[in-house]
Amino acid sequence: MQYNWDTYATPDVLEDVELDVDATLERELVVFNDDVNTFDYVIDTLMQVCQHTAEQAEQCTLLIHFKGKCTVKVGTFNKLKPMRDAICDRGISAEVL
Repeated sequence: MQYNWDTYATPDVLEDVELDVDATLERELVVFNDDVNTFDYVIDTLMQVCQHTAEQAEQCTLLIHFKGKCTVKVGTFNKLKPMRDAICDRGISAEVL
């Protein structure tokens, strides 16, 4: 079988598109337990930084305490990085994973 290559459309312009894959991937903001910060302090931080309700912040804080860590927010790296920085600035250990 012979193909007629003239019938296939070819683009006039080829674009080289770069996509920052890291910026589009869903990541987790994880807060880790410590022996320094109080429950109330962590709860207040999660409410202020992550816009959690009091109930959400309390549940996350209990998980942090009993499990050693908790995913407190999910989103892109660009969305979570400022939250992570704000939590760490308050002396609480957190990472974007």
